[in-house]
Amino acid sequence: MTAIDHREFLKDLFMAAIAAATPDAAVIHNLPPRPAGRCLVVGAGKASAAMAHALEAAWPEVVMEGVVATPYGHGARCQKIRIIEAGHPVPDANSVAAAEDMLSFLGDAGANDLVIALISGGGSACLALPITGMTLAQTQDITRQLLRSGAPIAAMNTVRKALCRIKGGRLAAAAGPAKVATLVISDVPGDDPADVASGPTIPCQPNDELVFGILDQYRIDMTADVRLAIAAALRYPIDTRPQDEVRIVGSPARSLDAIAAIAHAQGIEVVQLGDRIEGEAASVAKDHARLAMRLADSSQSPMIILSGGETTVTMQANSDGRGGRNTEYQLAMALALEAHPRIWSFAGDSDGIDGASDAAGALVSPDTLARAQSAGLNAAQALADHQSYDIFAALGDLVITGPTRTNINDIRLQLII
Repeated sequence: MTAIDHREFLKDLFMAAIAAATPDAAVIHNLPPRPAGRCLVVGAGKASAAMAHALEAAWPEVVMEGVVATPYGHGARCQKIRIIEAGHPVPDANSVAAAEDMLSFLGDAGANDLVIALISGGGSACLALPITGMTLAQTQDITRQLLRSGAPIAAMNTVRKALCRIKGGRLAAAAGPAKVATLVISDVPGDDPADVASGPTIPCQPNDELVFGILDQYRIDMTADVRLAIAAALRYPIDTRPQDEVRIVGSPARSLDAIAAIAHAQGIEVVQLGDRIEGEAASVAKDHARLAMRLADSSQSPMIILSGGETTVTMQANSDGRGGRNTEYQLAMALALEAHPRIWSFAGDSDGIDGASDAAGALVSPDTLARAQSAGLNAAQALADHQSYDIFAALGDLVITGPTRTNINDIRLQLII
């Protein structure tokens, strides 16, 4: 391994992972045959607007129109497809407007038309239509509680399907006789398309035992009227349709493979932990730190440990902590590594937004704790208070990319030099 700037090398690997999930290539190489009639486009998620832009460029001669919802700041310029920017990670009025527009728009879909659904992570929030008996404010309240509860993404999206009249396949059901082709950039462990954006075109109706089991397990507070509304919605069957084409066009595994190829070319051994890592961010970091130290102490060869997936951070009701799961992971990593001289670490969210912050993630170097101490910062207390963002901001170790307009979940790297 030649001499490198370790900080820049880790950033470059992260950007390579993002490049491997670029919506343009993902869409262009996975399009179905052109339709005899119109191409009707719907979509939701952080990559959906960029996917829509790529679709327009690929099929300029096709009669096309559509509506796509994406979080604020993730829009792209389109000529035929209307882009609606909406709330994330909590739905807002635009999320409802987008859902209503899509259902209305698909109402006149014909047998010769092709519906293309452009789905990616983040779509659960920016596409939402509360069930009968629930208000948007009540949906927002439950969403906020889930986000702070430590519930894994699959559990959260199971509940979201129960709260919404467009998720779990209901959007596809509105397309009538038209064929529906769904292109998915996955951000969920396991790449189940029913979990990405809560599967608006993938028929999947959770049962009441599962939904209320999650709500009760994570102590989600709700009124009796809300419980009754959810129970009533779950008893009403989804108007399903034969399963049309579904393609995973971007995934965490492909992005991790792109990093591995670069590392191998540099003569660095790669240890792949997989793209399905879940659990409390701080606990996962401690496990990964122990592994990194064990490998560093047993071999003098350079190596890199790769992992993806989505960790969680459980917040107390009165907590006002700043930061996301990746900076929390990194602060716990720094404390667990105890300034190990050979280990550097990076963790970031591929969408460029860790939690609700303006950073994608953060870097940890062997001198992170020493620099924090010199600056009068208490890293251990900051971790307990979920103030990871403030620590890395003070140290200049945040990685800020802005919205990347894709989303294949978290990318974590430990570099042993």
